[in-house]
Amino acid sequence: MTKKASESVTNSGGSVRNLDLAVKSSEEARRSTRLRLKPLRKPKTSQKKKPSKLHGKMPKKPATAFFFFLEDFRKHYQEENPEVKSMREIGKTCGEKWKTMTYEEKVKYYDIATEKREEFHRAMTDFTKRMQSGEYDESETDSDFSE
Repeated sequence: MTKKASESVTNSGGSVRNLDLAVKSSEEARRSTRLRLKPLRKPKTSQKKKPSKLHGKMPKKPATAFFFFLEDFRKHYQEENPEVKSMREIGKTCGEKWKTMTYEEKVKYYDIATEKREEFHRAMTDFTKRMQSGEYDESETDSDFSE
């Protein structure tokens, strides 16, 4: 429901203007001024950047001990339970098994992870030395069309 009210306003020049004002009822005013809330979203501050060709030559980080255990466990579990096809179920049982294992049982996988981590550190130091020496130029391309 809108009500119209007419007012006379005098300008500084002396002329009179008639203004039609639309006055809303209090209920309509509440509805129109009610805030429209949007769901909270995380700000998009950190977007993944495309890796350059230079980063393609950088060594990849090694897997953790749990992932080496997961590889072995998955093989044995699928042999024992061929009817289970769901990776989610395999992952859940693997996680439960890892939690219940003793440190002595996990040592084998920790040793493998430590060896892989040492290899990664060696490869990374070699990579950084090559970067500093300028062996990997940013202008270097791996295009098939280059001569």
